[in-house]
Amino acid sequence: MTPELKQEPRTEPERGPEKDPGKKPRRGSKKAATTGSSRRVPFRVRLRRNRGRIARRLLAAFLALIVLLCAAVVVAYKLTVIPEPHPDTVVQSTVFLDEKGAYLGRRGPVDRQDVPLSQVPRYVQDAVIAAENRSFRSDSGVSPKALVRAVAAALTGGERQGGSTITQQYVKNALLSPEQSLSRKAREALIAVKLDRTRSKDEILQGYLNTVYFGRGAAGVQAAARNYFDVDTKDLTVSQGAALAAIINLPSYYEKAGSDPKVTATLQRRWEWVLDAMAASGNITARQRSEARFPAFRFYPPGATDGQRQYLIDVAAKEAADRLGITEDQLAKGGYTVRTTFDLTQQDSTAELVKGLKSAKGGVRLHTAVVGIEPGDGAVRVLYGGSDYARQPFNDAVSGAVEAGTVMTPLAGRRFGAPLTGFPKTTAPTPLKLTSAYAAVAADGMYAAPYTVARITRDGRTVYSAHADRHRVLPETAARVVAAPVRFTAGAGGGITRRTVWTVAYDTRLTLTVALFADKPGKKKDTTVPAQLPTDPSPTAFTEQTATQLWGRLR
Repeated sequence: MTPELKQEPRTEPERGPEKDPGKKPRRGSKKAATTGSSRRVPFRVRLRRNRGRIARRLLAAFLALIVLLCAAVVVAYKLTVIPEPHPDTVVQSTVFLDEKGAYLGRRGPVDRQDVPLSQVPRYVQDAVIAAENRSFRSDSGVSPKALVRAVAAALTGGERQGGSTITQQYVKNALLSPEQSLSRKAREALIAVKLDRTRSKDEILQGYLNTVYFGRGAAGVQAAARNYFDVDTKDLTVSQGAALAAIINLPSYYEKAGSDPKVTATLQRRWEWVLDAMAASGNITARQRSEARFPAFRFYPPGATDGQRQYLIDVAAKEAADRLGITEDQLAKGGYTVRTTFDLTQQDSTAELVKGLKSAKGGVRLHTAVVGIEPGDGAVRVLYGGSDYARQPFNDAVSGAVEAGTVMTPLAGRRFGAPLTGFPKTTAPTPLKLTSAYAAVAADGMYAAPYTVARITRDGRTVYSAHADRHRVLPETAARVVAAPVRFTAGAGGGITRRTVWTVAYDTRLTLTVALFADKPGKKKDTTVPAQLPTDPSPTAFTEQTATQLWGRLR
């Protein structure tokens, strides 16, 4: 018999109160907290758990961006082409000098003439570098700090930032438009870097010095040297070079140096700063620094008129253009240097002597013309065409008519050869033509065609040189009969109305004519008609006295 298995009674596990499925756990209970956290992990926790992965992703994105930017810069650099200089920066004015090289004036749309760096003293170069970009000789063409400032200003709409390198300034002045934008600034930097890598520092500095603006209308160091100090670049002193370098920072303000005390004092402080920097870097010696004196400037602004000089430039410009076979406009833009035959010292003496002549009553205006020619050569030394070019651009010395009258008496009966054939019968020669005829008499009958241009150069090369154009117009014996006893001759023209008086003085070295005209407004607008000269003061006495005084000064 199988024993009966005894079953142990089952014991039910203890259970808590049954959970109501529709009842929410009580707030604060452990179970409630566990259930909530499984649904929503706090951001701080998730960030802490994943920060390594996030950091790696951010770093990868940043590196990818850097690589992308570098690639873009490299591509942009490869595609960047250094542009040709802007047309306005290659146009040069033509400069006119007197026979000794003194500055007469210029013609052209901009006051600029290129000079090679070899004609810029080293201390002038160093002064500009000290004032504008002290790291120029060693930098890469750009200033990272200045670029950051410029970008920040462009993005925030802040004030325009400076501090560009000399290379960047040259790119901005000569190769790009003056537009101010972030893209143009980026292009400027790329071109500057490429220019620095493909051109020598001397080439860049030369281009900069020939295009940077110095105020007073002067673009480039050559025009600045003449406008501020009346010298060529090669003749600038250490003090003058440092002053020009100091001006570049604010040219429109500093251009009044020498005439405005406040501006002059401000510029002097900056000038001292430039010199101190040059001394500290060893560009000038301690002795040069201690001996430097603030330079004197030409007065600015200039007067409303160029006075006499424009008469001279008008005549010389026309002759120079004819000699070169070009138009006067082409001459003005060609960067020529025209050495004239004029003597500025004699010209100024002439202007000083005749300036006291006043107009007569009744609307009659008096005009004086003075011409001085070197006999046997034809070089015109003096050409006084009027008192004020701004009021009267008509040149009485070249285009005025001397009503002959007794002016031809000393020449009467002489048979002149070409080109003066028939000259003694001329009724109204110009003062220039009259003087050239008497100069032939003074040169023993050898006529020399008058000329005002002695030499023309361009880029240091002579493109024209004058040669006297001589013709024998009188036999020597006949000329001596006329010239021997005569040194001064005077007369009047216009019959009893006496509209012209004149005096001619001559010897073998100089022939001088002083003529006095009178006119009054015509019936039609902007016209004139001859008028009678006044009797008081005596016009004849005036011309004779002026000729005598000039003769003593000019010979």
